[in-house]
Amino acid sequence: MALIEVNKLVTEFHTRAGVIRALDQVSFSIERGRVLGIVGESGSGKSVTAFSLMNLLDAPGRIAAGDIIFRGEDLRQADAARWRELRGNRIAMVFQDPMMSLNPVMRIGAQLGETLALHQRLDRQQINQRVIAALRQVGIAAPEQRMRAYPHEMSGGMRQRVAIANAILNRPDLIIADEPTTALDVTIQAQILYQMKRLARDSGTAMMWITHDISLIKDLADDLCVMYAGRVVERGPVSEVLAQPLHPYTRGLLDALPHAGSRGSRLYAIPGAAPPLHALPAGCAFAPRCGRAEAACAAPPPVVRLGHREHRCFYPLIPVGTV
Repeated sequence: MALIEVNKLVTEFHTRAGVIRALDQVSFSIERGRVLGIVGESGSGKSVTAFSLMNLLDAPGRIAAGDIIFRGEDLRQADAARWRELRGNRIAMVFQDPMMSLNPVMRIGAQLGETLALHQRLDRQQINQRVIAALRQVGIAAPEQRMRAYPHEMSGGMRQRVAIANAILNRPDLIIADEPTTALDVTIQAQILYQMKRLARDSGTAMMWITHDISLIKDLADDLCVMYAGRVVERGPVSEVLAQPLHPYTRGLLDALPHAGSRGSRLYAIPGAAPPLHALPAGCAFAPRCGRAEAACAAPPPVVRLGHREHRCFYPLIPVGTV
């Protein structure tokens, strides 16, 4: 049974220019101990998905339709008090900028201790022990000393590790990570990815990892959702999606990656740009950029299920019978 199941989620923003549909019929599920990667260009709906699941949408944004079922509970029916119980406790989020979740005028130990005190009945010694253990778990050396530091006294990589430690303190069932390693160098990035993968494997925590870098996700995620213009255009096991993409957009993202044989040659780029959400083309939103588009693409492509994979394309890259 899935830990969280999202069914046909629709998120809208009501603006003076009209209703902008940022998420359109988004569906996926995550099981315990598994990592779901979500990839796509900027504006594809990745972060809106995360904020919708956390009930952190600011006006004029709202969830207009769909279901979010977490451990059998319909979160769309949860009130503010219930969300205070869930956030940081059963569901935690790691932001791209760690300073969004760290108070610059509080010592690290006090901040992480506050996260524990909000949801657990522990004495000061127990809190300190849990904080030290969480800091050590994310690879922070000398955690007893780091507890006394302020965020500005740490490097960017160290602050992001603290933000991740803050997310795992209450041993949540689900962690949502919104591009948490984008601003970090590749060495620190690899270390954090290793720690998060181990956390999912050892503790059974489910994760949703959002990134624009499709190459990053191959060694971290178990399953993959590829998003474009607010829709999931392809979904399936990460190894299969990357080895044999069905949607032309997924193929374009993979072709745009640099590789050993591309030295000295011009890198590939998907033609054009993602459309603004207030002016989406009729039918398939990717059609104006797609070399395989035909007249049928003027209509919205349905979700096609092929075993444990899905795609939204009238003309997938391989014959249906070969999948």
